[in-house]
Amino acid sequence: MKKVLISIITPFVLLLASTYFLRQPTHPGMRLSADMQNTIAAEADTLPHDSMTDFGDEFEYYFDRHNVMDEGYEMVAAFANGKRLSIEPAQRLTVWNVGHWRNRTHEGTTLALDSAGFTIVATYQADTIKTGLRIDSLGTYQGDFKGTLANGHGAYIAEGSYFEGHWTDDKRNGFGIQLLTPNDGDPRLQVGEWKNNRFWGERMRYTSERIYGIDIARYQHGKGRHKTPIKWQQLSISYLGRKTHKNVHGKADYPVSFIFIKSTEGVSITNRYYNDDYAQARKRGIPIGAYHFFSLKTSGAAQAKHFIKHTKFKKGDLPPVLDVEPSDAQIRAAGGAEKMFQQIRVWLKMVKAHCGVSPILYINQMFINKYLGMAPDIKRSYDVWIARYGEYKPDVRLAFWQLCPDGRVNGIRGDVDINVFNGYKSQFDDFVASKSIK
Repeated sequence: MKKVLISIITPFVLLLASTYFLRQPTHPGMRLSADMQNTIAAEADTLPHDSMTDFGDEFEYYFDRHNVMDEGYEMVAAFANGKRLSIEPAQRLTVWNVGHWRNRTHEGTTLALDSAGFTIVATYQADTIKTGLRIDSLGTYQGDFKGTLANGHGAYIAEGSYFEGHWTDDKRNGFGIQLLTPNDGDPRLQVGEWKNNRFWGERMRYTSERIYGIDIARYQHGKGRHKTPIKWQQLSISYLGRKTHKNVHGKADYPVSFIFIKSTEGVSITNRYYNDDYAQARKRGIPIGAYHFFSLKTSGAAQAKHFIKHTKFKKGDLPPVLDVEPSDAQIRAAGGAEKMFQQIRVWLKMVKAHCGVSPILYINQMFINKYLGMAPDIKRSYDVWIARYGEYKPDVRLAFWQLCPDGRVNGIRGDVDINVFNGYKSQFDDFVASKSIK
């Protein structure tokens, strides 16, 4: 038995000992197997060009609402034109570059395993991975590494998704672009900031090129007995709020390019300042729209009649707005989400029939996340104005974004809701021309 063990162990001992004396071979080495080459080729071509047609509508929408001033615009443009990250390790490697050898450093193409046992085909310099491919149980990463972790610029493809952008210690961190092709939904394009693998959204850069506006009600005329009339000749936006950090380029000093004025609420409340505010804004050539604050205590039809009775609908006015911001408790008390949407549909259809244009739906992020998916017809047919008070742009298609409730406007005392149009001047002009009341 002893002789048998010695005969088995001796060749392995001699092989290990030989690593101290054998010179690294100068021959070109062995070639990656055909299976491995096919795997690398398939994974390196991370998104087939013919699949780009699936995202045609998403890219068209993106470019319609952005320009070169927006972060990542050039990266999205390059990707839309077919350019994407491609890592192509050499197809030959020496025996020393397979696995780990004592007292040997890796140079060039190397085949290795990470701590989880996943395969890495990488380009090494001074025993350090510079770029490479790593195939795990869900997909394939290609790009820069730190050790065996994704770090730097890289791309990851998995079933139904492609991401390209910045990584830190195996997590998406920083700017990136992601394309999603879910089996049960339409293709989606996400462009913006990631933190610890979570998508936060596009970080807006506020400049004088953007289109800003306000929405007002009786609160902008003072509280209680202390009346403070709006000084219309002084109107300009000077501050974008203190609730969250805003990436303001230069000093905030923006003209008021549109105004939405509260007209009615429920079936009995009216804004006594509406008529005068409407006249003052129209006198100065500022595009105006009116909004109705929706109540779940009365029918959509009765509220539509109340709104129509007390609101002006003149040629050139912006589309009317339905302000929907109920709490979960209010929705439950009204009979649930489906009954709520039934009444919302009634209001939208009646007002559209009266003024000839589709109203805008004003909602908040919570409502979008929790309820809007229950009414795909509304989501598809009506423009959205969203209230979201954060640093990042909402990840939905929208017309207007209410970015803060505590802005400052020269000529108005106290806090004012500040809004930004989703686009630039040419897109805003198109919106006014195509969506306004005829």
